[in-house]
Amino acid sequence: MVDADRTFVIVGGGLAGAKAAETLRSEGFNGRVILIGDEREHPYERPPLSKGFLAGKEERDSVFVHEPAWYAQNDIELHLGQIVTTIDRGGKTVRLGDGTVIQYDRLLLATGAEPRRLDIPGTDLAGVHHLRRLAHSERLKHVLKALGRDNGHLVISGAGWIGLEVAAAARGYGAEVTVVEPEPTPLHNVIGPELGQLFADLHAEHGVRFHFGVRLTEIVGQDGMVLAARTDDGEEHPAHDVLAAIGAAPRTSLAENAGLAMADRAHGGGIAVDASLRTSDPDIFAAGDVAALHHPLLGIRLRVEHWANALNGGPAAARAMLDKDVSYDRVPYFFSDQYDLGLEYSGWAPPGSYDQVVIRGDTGKREFIAFWLKERRVLAGMNVNVWDVTEPIQALIRGGAEVDTEALADPAVALGSLAP
Repeated sequence: MVDADRTFVIVGGGLAGAKAAETLRSEGFNGRVILIGDEREHPYERPPLSKGFLAGKEERDSVFVHEPAWYAQNDIELHLGQIVTTIDRGGKTVRLGDGTVIQYDRLLLATGAEPRRLDIPGTDLAGVHHLRRLAHSERLKHVLKALGRDNGHLVISGAGWIGLEVAAAARGYGAEVTVVEPEPTPLHNVIGPELGQLFADLHAEHGVRFHFGVRLTEIVGQDGMVLAARTDDGEEHPAHDVLAAIGAAPRTSLAENAGLAMADRAHGGGIAVDASLRTSDPDIFAAGDVAALHHPLLGIRLRVEHWANALNGGPAAARAMLDKDVSYDRVPYFFSDQYDLGLEYSGWAPPGSYDQVVIRGDTGKREFIAFWLKERRVLAGMNVNVWDVTEPIQALIRGGAEVDTEALADPAVALGSLAP
């Protein structure tokens, strides 16, 4: 009963926070565990919001991390629909929006990220949407159904993962879709131009219109409703609804106001944490989208906004809170589903970090693995409609050794044989 008098507080009701609470109990912590979330919903996973749930393929209940009864069964105290307004590091307390003050021994910040807003006229119109929360997805789902039924038009600002996944869902309902993107291809700053065109072609085959090299300048409306969207090349695109899918910003204000060290905004910002996910305060930890980790494997400070980082980072932080030896060095990983294309991406290889792209398989059939290399070392791999290869891809990344690029491109050579 050594922990019985200790209180661990988790701020953030998403996947990272819920898995941290679960891990504290599974590791034997028997003190108080308090989870505070600013939504009234129980903790849920976000990928379905732009994928299966939005597309009508998954039920609402499928998004939740645990059954509601699980929290009481595991003696997790929930404060839902509550914001944390301040952290008093000296007094080791957090204050909630309703004035409640909670003492903590250890604190985990899993506050996530929030969608970036369009800074143009017309964003106050009823048909302008963002996608981050379950309520957003539910609303957007009704909108897409109505657009499909009425032959309506959706304009999406941003051809990143969220924009493309929503475009696929919208076309599934029969809505007309135009995607506006300032870069020359979709996903340009994620997978580079070499693979970006593949996604442009995929969506074009399903009737999506792209407008590259431009930005939205105004959303035109009347009587509070969207009528059109204008771009900086002077064109006007018909629109009944507009989705801003231009990225997300880490929710760091609580940590900043508490004086915790922050990562460089030029490199994604976030709360600076070490390899054990500990902040500049030894009793405060951060995990998930908000944490900027000094990555032991990659040797850089990196903030990752993907599902797997919340899934694995929450438990890692929980173990560190229990003073276990933690070095969080997971290879970044995410997945996407668009029409009949499914993919998994492992690693980190933004444009400019690699000098070669090697393809194994058939891009024409959209059944291949793409590898990003620098000096013949694999930085990242993306398997498209090819499955059960994540482990060997990540082994290549972890190994860091030079590879035979001809063997890497040859489907007859087992990937596992190439790792050191």
